[in-house]
Amino acid sequence: MTKIDYRKQTTIVTGASAGLGAEFARQLAARGSNLVLVARRADRLESLADELTRAHGITVTVIARDLGQPDAGRDLRAELESRGIHATSLVNNAGFGTHDAFKDEDAERLQSMIALNVGALVDLSRAYIDPLTAAGNGVLINVASLLGFQPTPYMSVYGATKAFVLSFTEGLWEESRGTGLRVLAVCPGAIDTDFFDAAGSQTADYGAKRATPEAVVKTALATLDRRSAPPSVVTNGRPLAFASRLLPRRQVVQIMGRMARH
Repeated sequence: MTKIDYRKQTTIVTGASAGLGAEFARQLAARGSNLVLVARRADRLESLADELTRAHGITVTVIARDLGQPDAGRDLRAELESRGIHATSLVNNAGFGTHDAFKDEDAERLQSMIALNVGALVDLSRAYIDPLTAAGNGVLINVASLLGFQPTPYMSVYGATKAFVLSFTEGLWEESRGTGLRVLAVCPGAIDTDFFDAAGSQTADYGAKRATPEAVVKTALATLDRRSAPPSVVTNGRPLAFASRLLPRRQVVQIMGRMARH
């Protein structure tokens, strides 16, 4: 494949108001991509847009929206194209997790998590797969998680959503081979972001060392730069991913349960 020319890209980044999404926006802007920043917090998006426009001279469009609503992807594409904005790349980063025993979880919050982590990601991917493929040199990045490789007691629903994202994205990678569209599932371990505040627990990192958003995004984009990029990349915490493949599944889930309780 030819090298990605981000100066010819317009990239949608969801969940761009903080953490990993904001860092994807910063590193893509530094590579010359125009951006569409999507999240619920308009003030944070506007501040980031001003920063990136001044620093890199790119065009940044801000869309304040809750992507957890039905038809999020189709509605977003329709709005952008009505404004003459035609995206060529997409980073599906929006999502959140919770940390509790399943019996104690709030049912409505679980539904919201599934709608955002899975439903919106699939709808956005479907809405944009044709124009991204037609563009011929763009990227589709879906943010999964290290926790998608094995069952995750006390984060059971979150882990299951990320297992879906990993499987779904690797399937799209195969379907997209030869089209020029680069598809990648990014699987970070614990990251130093406000994810744990939203999850309601600082122990939801399972005791792992937290990577910086800068390091995670750098690894993701470097992976896409490779001549033959894989369908997924674990950016930090690789031993846990490898252990899930080597040990009996019963043992893996018991180990994860003990880690979650500490």
